[in-house]
Amino acid sequence: MRRLGRHTARNPIRIIIGWVVLVGVSLALAFGAFGPGLFSLLHTGAPAIPGSEAKIAFDKLEDANDSPETANLVITGLDLEDQEQVMGLMADFPEIRESIEDLPGVEGVLDPFLSPQGPMDPVSQPFLSVDADGFIVQAELADGISGSEQAAVEQRLREVPGELGVDGAAGEVSSTELLAASVLDQVKEDLLKGEVITVPISFLVMIVVFGGFIAAGLPIMGALASIATGLAVVWAAAFAIDIDSYIVNLLTIIGLALSIDYGLLVVSRYREELAHEMPLHRERAGKGRRDPAVVAAIETTVGTAGRTVLFSAITIAIAIAGLLFMRAPLLQAVSIAGSAVVLLAVLSAITLVPALLALLGRRLAKPSPITRIPGVGGLIRTVGDVTHEEGMFSRLARWVHRYPWPVMLVITAILATMAYPLLHVQLRSNPMDYIPDASDQRSYLNVVDEKFPLLQIPDVFIVADASAQDAQLWAVDLADDPLVDRMNPVSELDDGEHLISMKLNVDSQNAEALEYVRDLREHDPGFEKWVGGAGADMQDFTNAIVEGTPWAVGAVVVAVFVLLFLMTGSLVIPLKALVVNMLSLAASLGVTVLVFQDGYLSDFLNFRPQGGMEVIVIALVVAFGFGLAMDYEVFLIARVKEYWDKFQDNDLAVERGLQRSGRIITSAALIMMLVFTGLIFGDLIVIKEVGFALALTVLVDATLVRLLLVPATMTLLGKYNWWAPAPLRRLHERFGISEH
Repeated sequence: MRRLGRHTARNPIRIIIGWVVLVGVSLALAFGAFGPGLFSLLHTGAPAIPGSEAKIAFDKLEDANDSPETANLVITGLDLEDQEQVMGLMADFPEIRESIEDLPGVEGVLDPFLSPQGPMDPVSQPFLSVDADGFIVQAELADGISGSEQAAVEQRLREVPGELGVDGAAGEVSSTELLAASVLDQVKEDLLKGEVITVPISFLVMIVVFGGFIAAGLPIMGALASIATGLAVVWAAAFAIDIDSYIVNLLTIIGLALSIDYGLLVVSRYREELAHEMPLHRERAGKGRRDPAVVAAIETTVGTAGRTVLFSAITIAIAIAGLLFMRAPLLQAVSIAGSAVVLLAVLSAITLVPALLALLGRRLAKPSPITRIPGVGGLIRTVGDVTHEEGMFSRLARWVHRYPWPVMLVITAILATMAYPLLHVQLRSNPMDYIPDASDQRSYLNVVDEKFPLLQIPDVFIVADASAQDAQLWAVDLADDPLVDRMNPVSELDDGEHLISMKLNVDSQNAEALEYVRDLREHDPGFEKWVGGAGADMQDFTNAIVEGTPWAVGAVVVAVFVLLFLMTGSLVIPLKALVVNMLSLAASLGVTVLVFQDGYLSDFLNFRPQGGMEVIVIALVVAFGFGLAMDYEVFLIARVKEYWDKFQDNDLAVERGLQRSGRIITSAALIMMLVFTGLIFGDLIVIKEVGFALALTVLVDATLVRLLLVPATMTLLGKYNWWAPAPLRRLHERFGISEH
């Protein structure tokens, strides 16, 4: 790492040019300069598990369904009990139908006026609303219809209500493409909204932390570079694996937060080392060589802070890589792309940021002109980046030394209380939840759900390898269950299989509904069957997570133990870190359940409670949240270890280490919280939940845990913090990772 720092300090222009080229190519690829762009490669849908019962049922249904894709128009505001109005519609609608059928890519049009009897024909009933105030028009689309042709069909459908000659007639148009686009458009909007809000505020915070515009801008430049290259990585991954649309928001924000986090630590350490080196190197840069003080400062910075952030990034990447053990392609995609984004964030922090520092040289040692602004200078001196070994954080550590037991017990009790709501968490996973409430697609789904029961998406469907008679008899039995609101007619599929589908009178993700699905799967009707639907998908997804969790946790625990042992030479610190971080994570998730499942703050945060937590949110927050908690653990322990090696005094090491890292941890946490808060301003519920949970995780970890609980436990353990058996101590002496 020191050699990397020395090379970067002596060749900054080459490093910067390399990053400029990389960023330019990455943006060109991600935004479609050489082919399909990133957003065109994303998709949205249920988190299916290959080989699961729900996926088998869905595939069988898809294989048997030879009906074409449709663009649908739902019209309301009519009175179909008014015979005069009905006769007028029957007279006028054939011309409207013909104009739609003549459009390129349309194979046919279905509506309730096809039959000579019109709405009176039983065949027309699925197209009519239950209260006779509207109907549905379906335009059947040809295979291979182009995007522009489909857009023209959808636009023509939107014009139909105004041509009916009925005051108050209104309509909503929907299709599979429009439903997916509503989520994707929201992803883009939320991404822009979040970064427009958080990046400027983060920059202002860093101006105060660093005491100037130039120093504050360096982590932002590193962050923008890592985000651009991260988008290219996600773009490349999207060709090989399915990546859900909202994952881009999450990975972009994670990249932004970590890049700022790492850049903050690197720039802060550089200023500390520069202040130390300048008195030792009075001479400035000469012709053909770099300033020796700057080179020495960057070499030490990359060898110390650079090593720390690299260590932190590897730990976070390992935590995210644990998702690979889940049998869910969605989580595996997050694992691959997320790990790459984290490593890109640290790469920019240990190469691009030091290269920019080399160009700036001693300029960062000078006070910024903004420090002369009345009031601003005092604020910067209070919370800014100082290098004293005594201050607010060392005094806080000494206070904790005096009361370690009360501090540990109180903080543990607070965290346990925050975690309590996890005991009643209800998990859900329904892609329909992702449709924004304010979108016309949500309006369409609400109208269909309320007025067109025969066109609703069934809550439960069963593919039965049975005769029509046996399938019908079982469907009659199932219809008697009090949870079943409506049983659809049994229909024949391929190879003698039959489809049984139903609508429940409770939410498909409700505990009763999930129990009903489990009972269906366990029941033996005398023939083979496969149960699918939203509840079945959720069960299979949850089971995949549960099955993979022991392997994921085991791999992460082993990796964290090995890495922290190599860093500290202790077996106690890794164990303590795992326990404390899981408690911190549970506390954050508990409050998230209280807010999003139980509905507290729903008006303030502008969301509609779903009655449960998205199961994908729990998985993502555990992976990313644990990684971020380890991030601050590494920041703190790295500095404490420096002073332990120097003084062999545990309390003094904690005081000095906390003083040196406390400002960086709290500043980085504040900026990271702001970045994650940007996700909360969006309308996509899954992103809102993840943003809230991660922002809270950072807040809890950087305050209650890092500033109070960790110093308290380290005080109580004393020299035993650094204990390891003699053979392992010798192993660490030979292979351990040190900042010296």
